Amino acid sequence: MSNLPLYEEKQYLGYNKYSVIRRMAFAIFCFLAFYFSGNQRLANSVMGKMADIQNTGDIFFLMGITILVWSTLLILVLHIKTQVFDGHITIDGLWTSRLVKIDLRRIVKVEQVKYSKYFLNRPVYNLHKKGKIRFFTRGNEAVQLTDEHGLKYIIGTQQPNLLRETIQNQLSGVN
Repeated sequence: MSNLPLYEEKQYLGYNKYSVIRRMAFAIFCFLAFYFSGNQRLANSVMGKMADIQNTGDIFFLMGITILVWSTLLILVLHIKTQVFDGHITIDGLWTSRLVKIDLRRIVKVEQVKYSKYFLNRPVYNLHKKGKIRFFTRGNEAVQLTDEHGLKYIIGTQQPNLLRETIQNQLSGVN
């Protein structure tokens, strides 16, 4: 048995569509609020309320910039690392997540599936729901593994063909 993985994929939090759209909507809201508070400065300066509006506008601008910087930094945050070794698959998550090890001797079926019917999906790690265990960060494709007890592992991936072929090659060698 070799310590080198036969397949390895890293998925980062900053690339998830659901999260990116949500953060960009907040940033656009902040910049629009800043813009409209700037247009109100002239009208309110006559009334003597300039300080309140200016501080609020500056806070919205700072919040918008902070959201953009945070979004950029999330591109560097590793969410899921999937590795296929001889006889097992390991899925490692964020800082506090436990390492998940799937024994290939118990897998009876491997298939490539669409992860979800929805356009936006939140990132999940080791989510147990209705007899399925989900691992997902981004994309539309996944590999579904079914074990001998009927439990399904759905692993989201950017390279579904390569992951499926690697697992099937291991299954033909293991079984």
